[in-house]
Amino acid sequence: MKKIGFLSFGHWSQAPYSATRSASDVLLQSIDLAVAAEELGADGAYFRVHHFARQLGSPFPLLAAVGAKTSRIEIGTGVIDMRYENPLYMIEDAGAADLISGGRLQLGISRGSPEQVIDGWRHFGYAPAEGQSDADMGRRHAEVFLRLLNGEGFAKPNPNPMFPNPPGLLRLEPHSDGLRDRIWWGSASNATAIWAAQMGMNLQSSTLKADETGEPFHVQQAQQIRAYKAAWKEAGHAREPRVSVSRSIFALMNQDDHDYFGRGDGKDQFGVIDNMQAVFGRSYAAEPELLIEQLKADQAIAEADTLLLTVPNQLGVAYNAHVIESILTHIAPALGWR
Repeated sequence: MKKIGFLSFGHWSQAPYSATRSASDVLLQSIDLAVAAEELGADGAYFRVHHFARQLGSPFPLLAAVGAKTSRIEIGTGVIDMRYENPLYMIEDAGAADLISGGRLQLGISRGSPEQVIDGWRHFGYAPAEGQSDADMGRRHAEVFLRLLNGEGFAKPNPNPMFPNPPGLLRLEPHSDGLRDRIWWGSASNATAIWAAQMGMNLQSSTLKADETGEPFHVQQAQQIRAYKAAWKEAGHAREPRVSVSRSIFALMNQDDHDYFGRGDGKDQFGVIDNMQAVFGRSYAAEPELLIEQLKADQAIAEADTLLLTVPNQLGVAYNAHVIESILTHIAPALGWR
């Protein structure tokens, strides 16, 4: 069995074809799609987070709303940029969203992706320490977040509080037991995947990776996952880790599918992004029989326990539900994912 969910960019625009023409459209349709995906039997609803963009910038209200409207599906992010985050306030937000959902939060965090504005985290009041980079700052925020998620008290109580305190040092509330084990690190390199394993986080690997060998994307990503698993074992963590990969996969079932996605070249792309030599994974779009054969050869999907389908949210809830259902019904069983 492989868990299968969707990953939405939550983009809106005024383009004529867009079914998401406002922030309200994106938020409400994201909730509706999560409900539809759960009814179809999908395992997860994940959302991208980007600041200063017409996308989803504040995930916790959305995660809480999805948690209240669903009962089974995992709810997550891919990923929250920790350069922008106050890790203490984030503890409270994450704890509340997790409790509302009944412990279904799968929170993806990371150093972040290329930004819409120059050093956007500075506008949020954050700056790297002397001699450190913004990536160092993001990892530092993540380390504070992970430590406080354990729920140990650290703050000295006021001797004359407004409300009665429990004995000892106080922790942040609300605390959600088990959430620490459901934190994922979005990694683009082998080195940061190894660091994530050492820190006891699950691994999210997307459709973009640092080009470290010049080999095809899925081969490099599989190597990254194996390095992560080896580091996890070496670290001696008690539980088994989880690994997700993201893919753009479209089964061409009808004319709309062919019109939207039937003209791609299906090749990896090599280039430079955010001053990093990178490889961008191919999209998969074909009739079911051919698609099954193509996916059998993807080494990274085979290494992962969770597959996140990137969905074109601007095409609306009904079409994206069709995309998800096509994979669950016509592709997953043939590959042993269901």
